[in-house]
Amino acid sequence: MSYDHAPVFLFASVFAIALFSYLSVAVWSRQRRHEREAYYRSETVKRIAESQSGGSAAVEFLRENERIAERRRREGQKLGGLITVAVGIGMTILVWGVNRGEPEPVYLVGLIPVLIGLALLSYAYFLAPKTLARGDADVSKR
Repeated sequence: MSYDHAPVFLFASVFAIALFSYLSVAVWSRQRRHEREAYYRSETVKRIAESQSGGSAAVEFLRENERIAERRRREGQKLGGLITVAVGIGMTILVWGVNRGEPEPVYLVGLIPVLIGLALLSYAYFLAPKTLARGDADVSKR
């Protein structure tokens, strides 16, 4: 009976326990933060609606929050597209450098992330719904 692989199994099991413990705490804290943000947002809307300016200020507050969220989504798509294009270009250069003497054009595999990144960028710039200006109609009518 040999125990040569016991440290490897011990390390793998400790790593798996640590990974899943971290993931569970991260998900719990994220859900808690979202719950707290929703509570504060609802309290703010309630206070605005109860003020003298009434419901119009509350609706404007909600529209402004929607505009900010839309801008963040679009910026995230742009950043994701740029990162994916950069990974594709780097991957193309790396594979081309490794397979320099080979006749097969293996480096073209880097075009896959480049094209995915270009698709993300083209969606973010050209196809995504445009944000509303301050005086436009309801957000749900896009």
